Amino acid sequence: MSVVEQYARAHIVTDADLLAEEQDAVPVVLKYDPEADPRLVRMRLPGRRSREWTFSRSLLEQGLRAPAGSGEIQVWPCGRVQTVVEFHSAQGVSVVQFETKALMRFLRRTYLAAAPTAPVEREPQLRS
Repeated sequence: MSVVEQYARAHIVTDADLLAEEQDAVPVVLKYDPEADPRLVRMRLPGRRSREWTFSRSLLEQGLRAPAGSGEIQVWPCGRVQTVVEFHSAQGVSVVQFETKALMRFLRRTYLAAAPTAPVEREPQLRS
């Protein structure tokens, strides 16, 4: 099993004044390590609020179809081609908008990485 790391472009949605470079799409790192825990994914946000969030892969998958989550992390579809991930912490709320197909591609890769490999069949040994 191998680690999956993917960069996705996302928009940070806020009503605060942003620096010019923060208004553009930013690279977010999506990571999955099936050996650490096959149920979890990680997302690292750039910039002043840089932080790595760890949450269930099933939450991300469910949130592509309908609002999912409670507490620190919530995910929901936004129209037909966007998905929103909302992160809550003591420092505030970060709302990040992704293209849904980027998240779907990442999830597909995680399931391939976690798929068990078929055992290698050995030819029977003849004993003399």
